[in-house]
Amino acid sequence: MNRVVFSTALAATLSLAAASALASATVGQPAPAFSAVDTSGKTVSLADFKGRHVVLEWVNPGCPYVRKHYDSANMQATQKGAVAKGVVWLAVNSTDPEHGDYMKPSALADWMKKHQAAATATLMDEQGTIGRAYGARTTPHMYVIDPKGTLVYAGAIDSKPTANPADIKTATNHVNQALAETLAGKPVSTAATRAYGCTIKYSSGA
Repeated sequence: MNRVVFSTALAATLSLAAASALASATVGQPAPAFSAVDTSGKTVSLADFKGRHVVLEWVNPGCPYVRKHYDSANMQATQKGAVAKGVVWLAVNSTDPEHGDYMKPSALADWMKKHQAAATATLMDEQGTIGRAYGARTTPHMYVIDPKGTLVYAGAIDSKPTANPADIKTATNHVNQALAETLAGKPVSTAATRAYGCTIKYSSGA
């Protein structure tokens, strides 16, 4: 049992170290370009949405922090509010296909549909290419990109870093705040926060 616990802890440490070792996208700088296949098999590129606001959300249904925001419908409400304003919302799954949390594209699509998610597309980042380019470390990890292609927010979805859904009602939703400000043509007042959640289960072979 101790060997299993040690192996699990080591794997988590290595995956975090791998994500940290690569350069992170920087707020105020151009957002890294990318292309990926979504859960329906369609290729989606950031360049497809030039001139629009884009939100990136790292998702892993096996993570209790992700379930906090989906089971409470907080993530869906944030998605719907953004999309209603013309914002593109891209959910990204960077889970290693060899990890127990991995879901095949069809299964992930079904999960998103079951939870009535309003993401524009859900992208499969199985090799962790997009996640590493952005320095995404947790699920969820959120990013907001403005119409010029500049990263204007990076960090947590809200100000209460717990897995308890009861904390949502008293939390500041950083994504909603960042979108409201940038959509109004204002600078984002809180442009970076510390993301919280489960360590992304990156592929070690990427």
